[in-house]
Amino acid sequence: MSSPSPDALLGPADVRELADVLGVRPTKQRGQNFVIDANTVRRIVRTAQVRPDDVVVEVGPGLGSLTLALLEAADRVTAVEIDDVLAAALPATVAARMPERADRFALVHSDALHVTELPGPAPTALVANLPYNVAVPVLLHMLDTFPSVERTLVMVQSEVADRLAAAPGSKVYGVPSVKANWFAEVKRAGAIGRNVFWPAPNVDSGLVSLIRRTEPVRTTASQREVFAVIDAAFAQRRKTLRAALAGWAGSAAAAEAALVAAGVSPQARGESLTVEQFARIAEAGPAKESQ
Repeated sequence: MSSPSPDALLGPADVRELADVLGVRPTKQRGQNFVIDANTVRRIVRTAQVRPDDVVVEVGPGLGSLTLALLEAADRVTAVEIDDVLAAALPATVAARMPERADRFALVHSDALHVTELPGPAPTALVANLPYNVAVPVLLHMLDTFPSVERTLVMVQSEVADRLAAAPGSKVYGVPSVKANWFAEVKRAGAIGRNVFWPAPNVDSGLVSLIRRTEPVRTTASQREVFAVIDAAFAQRRKTLRAALAGWAGSAAAAEAALVAAGVSPQARGESLTVEQFARIAEAGPAKESQ
């Protein structure tokens, strides 16, 4: 296998030329901000620790900046793209700029939120510059749908990165933090400046690393049951758990009983609990009483 040529990646002029040829104008509706800096995409690939045997799934490849860098390092890359024009153009971009790797690339033209299977071998890594407006639901869907994904690195709005990586007790700890932690160990993995994008966004971006848990959270409750408790706890995050979980449990008294059984103070708030504590509450909840 020959190595890709050093000029295979897209630079600022390449991105603008491609966009012009395709008649593409980045849209806010789809959160499109194209990376125009080759050093940045190579840095993302390094930070993601992409290996030569990896099968990488990429969401929102756009014009292919990160796609090409991933193809340099991985065994295979499957890109999921919702945009009709971008999806149609990407295979030709890969074939033109990295012909020796074109047979290692696959394109799925679909909304990532609706993807339930991918062509070829099961993915081992997820690396993506996620559209800001759907970053969290897409990330959680992909982690849930593809358990073979061991390592994930996503670029998201800095504020979203903070939320995903937040620990219990943090002001920004919430539903994304707990649900991401259900699947993986989560941490911030760096910052990305605005000037590497076209158009430049008016917010900063951050990298988030997620390493899949080698052992799932130990619980007899299902993921759906645990996530229902998490959603209820943060729907009214200023309230104590006794009050916030009253609707979920059927009454405040039933919520208190479940919390006590789980070893959690009824006066605590959701932002102080770990994912394991939420799982214990789900185990003790009304759905379990008749079993």
